[in-house]
Amino acid sequence: MAEFLLELYSEEIPPQLQISARSQIKLFIENSFKEDNINYKELSAYSSPTRLTIFTKGISEKIKTDAKEIKGPKVGSPEQVIQGFLKAKNVSEQDLIEKETNKGKFYFIKIQSQSILVEDLLIKIIPKAIGSINWKKSMKWSDHNLMWGRPLRSIFASYNNKKLSFNYEHLSATDEVIIEQDLITKNKKIKNFKDYLNFLKKNKIIVNHKEREEIILKKINIFSQSKQYKEIVNLKLLEEVVNIVEDPNLLHLSFNKGYLEIPKEIIISTLEKHQRYFPIFNNRDRLTNYFFVVANKKDEKKLISKGNKRVVDARLADAKFFWDKDRSKNLIKQIANLKSVIFYDKLGTIYDKTQRLRQLAGLLSDDLNINKEKVQVAASICKSDLCSGLVGEYPELQGIMGKYFALAQGFEEDVANSISDHYLPTGLTSVLPKKPFSYSISIVDKIDTLVGFFAIDEKPTSSKDPFALRRAAIGLLRIIIENKLSFKLRDLINYAIRLYQEQGIVITNNKTEQQLLEFIKERMRNVLKLKNIKTDIIDASISSHAGDNFLALYVKTILINKYKNKAIGLNAIGSYKRASNILDKAREGITGRPDAVLFRQDEEKILYGKINEIRKALTVKDDNKDYESLLIKLSETKESIDNFFDNVVVNDENQDIKNNRLELLKMFCNTFDNFIDFSKLEGL
Repeated sequence: MAEFLLELYSEEIPPQLQISARSQIKLFIENSFKEDNINYKELSAYSSPTRLTIFTKGISEKIKTDAKEIKGPKVGSPEQVIQGFLKAKNVSEQDLIEKETNKGKFYFIKIQSQSILVEDLLIKIIPKAIGSINWKKSMKWSDHNLMWGRPLRSIFASYNNKKLSFNYEHLSATDEVIIEQDLITKNKKIKNFKDYLNFLKKNKIIVNHKEREEIILKKINIFSQSKQYKEIVNLKLLEEVVNIVEDPNLLHLSFNKGYLEIPKEIIISTLEKHQRYFPIFNNRDRLTNYFFVVANKKDEKKLISKGNKRVVDARLADAKFFWDKDRSKNLIKQIANLKSVIFYDKLGTIYDKTQRLRQLAGLLSDDLNINKEKVQVAASICKSDLCSGLVGEYPELQGIMGKYFALAQGFEEDVANSISDHYLPTGLTSVLPKKPFSYSISIVDKIDTLVGFFAIDEKPTSSKDPFALRRAAIGLLRIIIENKLSFKLRDLINYAIRLYQEQGIVITNNKTEQQLLEFIKERMRNVLKLKNIKTDIIDASISSHAGDNFLALYVKTILINKYKNKAIGLNAIGSYKRASNILDKAREGITGRPDAVLFRQDEEKILYGKINEIRKALTVKDDNKDYESLLIKLSETKESIDNFFDNVVVNDENQDIKNNRLELLKMFCNTFDNFIDFSKLEGL
């Protein structure tokens, strides 16, 4: 068994491009090996900023293909098609065999069993693998045609301790590995993976990204324990840092303790987002004035430490200046400055948006029974921090800074919290606003955004969603569901449309309300999938939902999922199935309106009464509806429907009685479908 080693040496590749390329090329090679029946024990992908490495252990030297027949084009196909088939399979016309199939006469060729060198297959596979990487951003350099993430300098390829010879664009594969450090270039012929690792480690390069991660975490752990720090590591930042260093060295630095007086979010953002450093917390979860830096070499002369400390101090000095300046600016007076901040070209300014939010919040406050005046104040100032220098410098802190400004200016805590919380949630599983003022502002903000873009007909497509409208709709649903909120969503949408019109916005989509409600309903699929609801239950629930009460839709779906395989669910589904099976064979035109005068047997009357009892329960206002009791009532129809089928002949000789019994069964199924569409449940 042999080993295969590939290294793509390039200019420094940014972390996310590097991670993506690593997984893409590994997957392509795995799939190619599977397709060509190349056996191997282990295939690993590694990367550093300048190196993308594939190592395959225990790879076959030869593969044996089985004899087989390959179907070609139909007899009588154009000559061009036949010649293309012959060329693709590397055979001549004499090798063609005509055979009759159930779809007509086709050409076939017989491929004999043969032994193929894996080396020959690798020479074909690897250039394709290199070209298979789909870079989010790529570049061209010099006078070469190659487009790659960053300029590709060299390709090292070794198979069975020998150079694997192939060309890729202007580059030829070599058996030498290049190292460039401190303006010195080193080249070495490499025989195997062990030799490769030793050469890199000798030059302080760790190509295995997982090993670099372990080194960083171990050093942070040891240092944190010795200093009694709380070990809190931002994993997203860790992933980024791991992929920007080749020789991780941990530095423990500090900044001026006086900067701890400014909000901790500013300091954390400065360290993590702007500098890629790790903030340090004490055992009481409080931010300290210490931080970790992961450097790419040892700091023997302390120059790296001094430089990084100087950068952090300078950034925090700027942040403190903005903090002292901005927190004294009255948030109410800042609203007027929002007239110069564009929300979207066709939808006006952020000032216009806050005026709409104020009106929408007032309407929503009636449904949610919260203080109208306070929620309107919160809506008015929720975007005021966008005018601040701090948010200009730290845009990721919008809302958070508004909260601090509001608290500093004496606004009540729930109003201040709503400024930061109204941007939540930021993802499918991220934290939600839980307080009434917070989720109220979040709801109206999302509705305003959704209505605006639907009204000007700039809806998401299957491949693009530039304004994150799907995320807004999912966030809206999660807030409604997890806070158990019931309000008139349709009224809010229509009011938002009217507010846009009053501000002179041209509405180009006359179906905004209908399309937006449908869009939100479809986003329920994402929410329900997160709850591990089966696809058939999701389809049954969503296809039958016709209103704007998405909390009801969620509750019904959860109940069906809970009881589907228990007595309550099985009885309800079984009852529906018996009735729907009869209706499937009936003629069209059955609407579900039986005439009680035509009932001839008690079982008909009892079933009719049972249906009407459920229909009455279904007409109760949504706020007072007990969906679990409703499902139990549907389940309890089993006795009535069983007695009906045991004692009543549906296909009566009298056509009117027969049709009336079919109408009764249709009414029965329609009643069930008012809960969810039972016909879409699997097993029916």
